[in-house]
Amino acid sequence: MKLVVQVRLMPDAVQAPVLERTLHTVNACANRVSRGAFAAYGLKGAVKDLRSLAYGDLKADGLGAQAAQHVIKRVADAYTTLRANIRAGNLGPKTSKRRRKAESTPIAFRPDAAHTFDDRCLSWNYDAQTVSIWTLDGRMKSLRFVCSPTALKQLTAHRKGESDLVHRDGKWFLIATLDIDEPEPYEPKDFIGVDRGITNLATTSDGDNHSGRRLDRYRRWQARKKAELQARNTRSARQLLKKRARRESRHATCINHTISKTVVAVAQRTERGIALEELGGIRERVTVRRDQRARQSSWPFHQLGSFIAYKAKRAGVPFIEVDPAHTSQRCVRCGHTERANRPTRDHFHCRRCGLAGPADHVAGVNVRQRARSAWVFVNMPDPAPA
Repeated sequence: MKLVVQVRLMPDAVQAPVLERTLHTVNACANRVSRGAFAAYGLKGAVKDLRSLAYGDLKADGLGAQAAQHVIKRVADAYTTLRANIRAGNLGPKTSKRRRKAESTPIAFRPDAAHTFDDRCLSWNYDAQTVSIWTLDGRMKSLRFVCSPTALKQLTAHRKGESDLVHRDGKWFLIATLDIDEPEPYEPKDFIGVDRGITNLATTSDGDNHSGRRLDRYRRWQARKKAELQARNTRSARQLLKKRARRESRHATCINHTISKTVVAVAQRTERGIALEELGGIRERVTVRRDQRARQSSWPFHQLGSFIAYKAKRAGVPFIEVDPAHTSQRCVRCGHTERANRPTRDHFHCRRCGLAGPADHVAGVNVRQRARSAWVFVNMPDPAPA
């Protein structure tokens, strides 16, 4: 199981300018390789083609052998990802402006874009909490890093592969890859159904509700501030807009981490599995009022589901996704399904048997019931050969 952990680097007044010059130089080299690759091969340049095209020039610019190889691989991987997105239709049809621009211009790398270091260019000293890293001025040793005790323990036991050097908001980070063994999932005694939403971020079949009212007030406040900055339309206002967007994204990520950690902990303690609605394509399937479109499009439903999925996988908790159709309109007692069963967003009232309750709780119970059936079907033994 692949995970990442982020540690903060603490360079001094001498080390920081060297790191900055190194990062800017390798990204400038990546831009030059990208332009040459686009001119020579279009979007189809492979690693071996770019190596013959640019390796000598990169070495002449002062890059080490491994650093030059990483620059070439970054450019080749970027074009591979672009081709995959075009084939998948993520950039729209051939006539779309976004796709035409992507196909007609070389890929560009920001001066502070993350750069990859392998174990030949970067070594860790966990006891002293320092790293030794390649730079244009030679090997930089005893560069301090700080992280939580849990992260340090994970790094010591599971770090494997490459790490990324990141410069963000004036701070330096290393993002390391962890390779953790997956525990074998246990046989669940039952399931916890989780219904995701906007007003209530997550409601479980146990009745636990993670309300989004406080977050909604925060996001409305952010929206007003964004509108004020957009009206100014200056360079500093645009920079501040980007900063605010990153802050709001981090806030949403923190809340999703908190919710997912709580749900997985309850499931693990009670030896139950976790069931979610499969919400792929929700923006195409669900129609909302005009004033709610921005809220629906901006909240990361998929992120919450992915957090629950990987945390459950890491803890050995069984996880399953079920059909989301009519979970908030189906009666959990008699099975009657009708749109009128949900007269308001918050309330459920069955038109046949009279069962009433919170609509999100009813949806969570329906998710749990579908998970029970789906789990039996998925784990059904193969039929014996005739």
